[in-house]
Amino acid sequence: MSSSKNANGTETRTKSICTVLMLVAALALPGFIFGDDYYRHMFFDNSINADYYFYSAAGAAAPSFVENKNGKLPVETKTFVTPPNALRITWESRDGGTWQAEVNIVNFRNRFPGMVGHTLSFWVYAAEAAIAKEDLPLIVLSTSTQGLQVAQFPASFTNAAALGDFSGSIPAGQWTQVHIPLSAFHSTSIYEFRPELLQNIIFRQGRADGARHTLLLDEVRVDNFPGKTEKGNAPAAPVNLRAKGYERHIELEWEPSQQDTVARYIVLRSLDGKGFQPLGTQLPSVYRYSDYVGKPGVRAQYRVVASGEEYRDSKPSNIASAQTREFTDDELLTMLQEDCFRYYWEGADPHSGMARENIPGDDRIVATGASGMGIAALIVGVDRGFITRKEGVERLTKIVNFLEHAQRYHGVWSHYMDGSTGKTMAVFGMLDNGGDLVETSFLVQGLLAARQYFNGSGPDEEALYKRITALWESVEWDWHREKADSPFLYWHWSPDWAYAIHHPLIGFNEVMITYLEAMASPTHGVPATMYYSGWASQEQRAQDYRAGWGWTKDGDHYANGHTYYGVKLDVGVGTGGPLFFTHYSYFGFDPHALHDRYTVSYFENNRNIALINRAYVTENPKHFAGYGPDAWGLTASDGPYGYVAHAPDNQNDLGTLTPTGALASFPYTPDASMLALKHYYRDLGSRLWDIYGPRDAYNLGQNWISPIYMGLNQAPIVVMVENYRTGLVWKMFMKNPEIGEMLRKLNAVTGQGGAK
Repeated sequence: MSSSKNANGTETRTKSICTVLMLVAALALPGFIFGDDYYRHMFFDNSINADYYFYSAAGAAAPSFVENKNGKLPVETKTFVTPPNALRITWESRDGGTWQAEVNIVNFRNRFPGMVGHTLSFWVYAAEAAIAKEDLPLIVLSTSTQGLQVAQFPASFTNAAALGDFSGSIPAGQWTQVHIPLSAFHSTSIYEFRPELLQNIIFRQGRADGARHTLLLDEVRVDNFPGKTEKGNAPAAPVNLRAKGYERHIELEWEPSQQDTVARYIVLRSLDGKGFQPLGTQLPSVYRYSDYVGKPGVRAQYRVVASGEEYRDSKPSNIASAQTREFTDDELLTMLQEDCFRYYWEGADPHSGMARENIPGDDRIVATGASGMGIAALIVGVDRGFITRKEGVERLTKIVNFLEHAQRYHGVWSHYMDGSTGKTMAVFGMLDNGGDLVETSFLVQGLLAARQYFNGSGPDEEALYKRITALWESVEWDWHREKADSPFLYWHWSPDWAYAIHHPLIGFNEVMITYLEAMASPTHGVPATMYYSGWASQEQRAQDYRAGWGWTKDGDHYANGHTYYGVKLDVGVGTGGPLFFTHYSYFGFDPHALHDRYTVSYFENNRNIALINRAYVTENPKHFAGYGPDAWGLTASDGPYGYVAHAPDNQNDLGTLTPTGALASFPYTPDASMLALKHYYRDLGSRLWDIYGPRDAYNLGQNWISPIYMGLNQAPIVVMVENYRTGLVWKMFMKNPEIGEMLRKLNAVTGQGGAK
């Protein structure tokens, strides 16, 4: 963005011939989707962090120099093409030295594989003085995030192309767009260079002129540039912009420009009622924006423009204004629930209504277990008035329609499905092309709670009750015993591979609900004795299983009995494991209702797991940044370098905190969870809070904020907060007569009095 301004105070851009963006603003009814087409082209648009870019690297060998912060490229926050920032490369090239600056692709979970296009395009800006073409850096491309350190097939790297050959000299103080045909690059590795697998763009030392230069970099894309010279029309303006103030942030919502030429939305803000300044960018298929202003009592005005394929802006929308104010604790909870609920309402797959595995991600993939949690969140959304009951019934009907026609295996759904077709997607590999009993049990947990909530006398709800009942009764839980006398249930079965994965379900972990529902099934049930032969098994196989994942003998017999941080743990391996163990099986099933031979209350046992988790993080034995009594909750999520089931132990504590850990623990630790909510929102909100509430995870020591939301993490927040506030979803699930009958059968096997 150049420094010139038009009469309205909106900064204007220096224009050049632009890439044609193949982007479609896809509207779900209601809501929107994150089009994964965007990420088949966009390599870099903005950094979540305002100091340095996590997905980068920079370093130099003397006497050359390149500016870096902790080995990363600095972020430029004052001058940009698309707000709120760009990247800054400052260097000196000297004889006998070298430098390089790398920009990596953001490889979030299930990013659609492969960039699409034959041209690399980006904008550059000479910040201090013009840069002659001969003094610009060289560019190398790599299909590895390790840059030039490629050693394994099929990764490769290319020749060094001279940036100046394509850009010419860069004038000072204005943005210039550069287009480089990918055909200009060829492999200098022993393996073929495949441009669609581009992972890393490396700027490196060119001519050693001994001068210091600064080049800003923004909007790095791969696309098809047709070479046309005429300008296209600007898109139509967004309409009906609304603003709503919360305690520390203001949320905007608008109706989209009804054109498929929108490439992005630009949000503009005024704090003084005068000039509007660019604030941020939103994807072309998203019509909501969260502006974290940082404190109560801030009034702001907003406009939104639609930015076209050639960076031509529409006229601005109407002006909307709002003011932040102090919130009570109850208002903060409602805000949290509504924001997280939108993941399952606005972010749902438009064809099936099911929950996506993650956003952004591969838009084809819907997740069975996360959808069960999303159904429970739908109940909360209706009860809290986020949507109407009619809307809730319509969405649940869409989901049930999908589930009735989706691919199933003895009544069991697969872990992942294509939201358009219902066909299995074997994301975890060739053997994962069948039924997943655990994910199915999470789905059924949500369906059974919804069966009781949407149990009105109208024809739509009566039909839903019957159809959900039919789905529930068609699940062949007993098939997953493998053999009629097996003591265990098994996680997977495939028509091609049978029980080849052969993973027995052994507790204590997240899969208790699978045994409980299998025991409760009126049509394909298993005996209540399997609770002890399988879930709480004392076999050597079960002991080895627990000790293997827990790295300890504590709890390898299911019962634990040790005290950690002054808290006695009846059941659980080691210090209890990741906190999702206390969430996934209990978002519908009320743990107050269950006791067994090992503990008098699973609610209290879950509470103790949460207390131990918080005490461990507070002690912080590995001295990670950002830990404390108001920043805790080790549970499963992606981290800076991939997925980890983060837990309070030496092996699985890597400095990453996942907000759902503390926030979905509200029923167990309300005071500590409220402290965490206020910390995540009030102290970290500028980086952590977005349109679906707190981002999935963060690691302050690595300066990493998750670029995604996960379906398995936002719904437990919505539902467990509601269970803390009213017990709603627990009450609905426990109203199912099959659950009461199952508890009576289990109690008879346990032999310790009536069901609680």
